Amino acid sequence: MLYVRPDYYDKFKCVADRCEATCCAGWQIVIDEEALCRYKSESGEYGEVLRERIDFAEGVFVQDCHKRCAFLKENNLCEMYEQLGEDSLCFTCANYPRHIEEFENLREITLTVSCPEVARILLEQKEPVKFSEEELDADEEEFDDFDSYLEDARKIMIALLQNRRLSVAVRVALVRKMAEEMQNIIEESDLFDLADVFENYEEEAKLANAVREAEQELKTFYENREESFQYSKAVFDRLYELEFLSDDWEEYLNRCKKILYGEGVQTYHEMQKRFKEYCMQAPLDSVNMDILLEQLLVYFVFAYFCGAVYDDNVIGKIKMSIDSVTVLYQMFLAKWKEQEGTISGEDIKKIVYRYSRELEHSDVNLERMQS
Repeated sequence: MLYVRPDYYDKFKCVADRCEATCCAGWQIVIDEEALCRYKSESGEYGEVLRERIDFAEGVFVQDCHKRCAFLKENNLCEMYEQLGEDSLCFTCANYPRHIEEFENLREITLTVSCPEVARILLEQKEPVKFSEEELDADEEEFDDFDSYLEDARKIMIALLQNRRLSVAVRVALVRKMAEEMQNIIEESDLFDLADVFENYEEEAKLANAVREAEQELKTFYENREESFQYSKAVFDRLYELEFLSDDWEEYLNRCKKILYGEGVQTYHEMQKRFKEYCMQAPLDSVNMDILLEQLLVYFVFAYFCGAVYDDNVIGKIKMSIDSVTVLYQMFLAKWKEQEGTISGEDIKKIVYRYSRELEHSDVNLERMQS
């Protein structure tokens, strides 16, 4: 079994009660069948406590009126962990914030940015993310057959996204175009033609031509101020099609939308211009916006692109990745504007993990963003 992890994987360590936004509140924690069986059969006095605080019919931990897990103490430590030890935890609690995808002879493990500590680690990563590969023995299990062309395509896309000689906008345009070309071929069931697509984005002369085309298309797009305004607004409005997991998320979206689009095209573009200037002039020890956007794009593409093995929806995975980073950037802009021309790394970290919690903790939302 080949294990693949990002190079910042080993930097993570749960900060437990020092976490600013505990993962044990805000959503229901689903319990795996093995853990449910253990909890049902736990003997002694604490076994009774377990059975009182677990909804066995739904397979989740009971929550209080503030959506806090019934085992979460006031000091934000887990009572079950203290009473029964680490081995008592269910799969979700033991593994979060790890995100695991398993294919034929391949297991990919990432860290989800819905965790504030992971968001901080990614925010501080300045070098292009690399992925380590390790061959380890694993129990024989049945996994979905993995189409290697998806992994090949993802490597090319990540290389494009990490090409810092190009603007982030051009990198995004190249990856989107490549995904569109792949999707057309997949729908025609002629996968041998994918080699030609890959060559267009790897071979130096052909890539240079693709870059020139992308730059021209972007120039035309940005010159049409109304079109670019409406595009940004349409991408942001997609968030209203999702289910809201946090009680205050819709209110937050409304506030951002009013700041971004409430005063029309001219004000929007003026804000964009001044925010771009601000990001370019920011002190060296603060957030580098281009690098942050790159890391977020690579994060989403690595975590979700190869999931197209299940549905052949290559373009959907890429659109979700690009749209997510697009709306995150707009949220950074709104925060900067709301704070009268300043934004900190802490502000950005909070926006990232809050957005991730709305998107990545809902299968419904992930599916809708890929449609």
